Amino acid sequence: MIKPKSLKKGDKIAVVSLSSGILGEDFVKHQLDLGLKRIREFGLIPVVMPNALKGIEYIKNHPEDRAQDLKDAFYDKSIKGIICAIGGDDTYRTLPYLLEDEDFINTAKNNPKLFTGFSDTTVNHLMFYKLGMVTFYGPNFLCDLAELDKEMLPYTKKSFLKYFENNNEDYIESSDVWYEERKDFSINALGTSRVKHLEEKGYEVLQGKGRFKGRLLGGCLESLYNILTQSRYEDEKAICEKYGLFPAIDEWKNKILFIETCEEKVVPENFEKELMALKNKGIFDVISGIIVGKPQDEKYYSEYKEVYYRVIQNKNLPILYNVNFGHAYPRCIIPYGIEAEVDLDRKEIRLKESMFE
Repeated sequence: MIKPKSLKKGDKIAVVSLSSGILGEDFVKHQLDLGLKRIREFGLIPVVMPNALKGIEYIKNHPEDRAQDLKDAFYDKSIKGIICAIGGDDTYRTLPYLLEDEDFINTAKNNPKLFTGFSDTTVNHLMFYKLGMVTFYGPNFLCDLAELDKEMLPYTKKSFLKYFENNNEDYIESSDVWYEERKDFSINALGTSRVKHLEEKGYEVLQGKGRFKGRLLGGCLESLYNILTQSRYEDEKAICEKYGLFPAIDEWKNKILFIETCEEKVVPENFEKELMALKNKGIFDVISGIIVGKPQDEKYYSEYKEVYYRVIQNKNLPILYNVNFGHAYPRCIIPYGIEAEVDLDRKEIRLKESMFE
């Protein structure tokens, strides 16, 4: 896998809107300002790409300009990292403008940069994975850098600081606390704390024992389901198939699948359909194990566990549940393509190599 370099103080980091264009709306101006301030506090120089602030309607109607921002961020050698504004639901529409551009592909491979985001950004991550590049299922701009509390959530901040490190090995530890999603993101919420709970469960072993290892591959379950079906957009499945976005079954062999569920908090019946789509691809027959993200607000926490037991009939497939990544707060970083080892007896996740060059 092609790895980027870790960040250092003084580096420029680009902000891109590849899915939703909400970052450009007036009602999130206070979050934009706060997120830019936090980037500067990390010693980084934020570069908001030209189309990133053009608003929801413009971004929705111009996938070519979303793609151009990503291209330009790679073409600019002074930019060392790229952070996604937020998720959304149609970043797949940028694929033709990116994967049919040989200049972009060659530039990205020859000048890899840190790329971070989650949710619909799964599509972008799978694109980079197809190109053989390591990217990071981790913090994004609006949800994390622009956290409305007086500081970033401590666990998430500690995770973001790992982008400045270059450790040969590292652990992904369970957070001591978890937070509910906010109901108010207005300027009135500036400086207010989220509702916080003690983490009473920690990492939970659903099945398996001992250790399993493999390279990390996965993302948001709803995004993976949308790639494989016509459930959200009629053309999404065809476009993703055209560009071979979903990894072939051979690519899943001996991988650790990481999956989590989105803020829509799908009812267990729909969650089962989504999981069945992966089962029908044969993934559960070839992977080495699964790590599952904490559901946002712990909604359907127990019900989802029952679905895993019901759908994954292979009782020898290890599953570690309630890991801090994805849509629940706080969140860690999951690096695509990096070798990891999970110790179910000690409830530990260890990265076996550096995430960076």
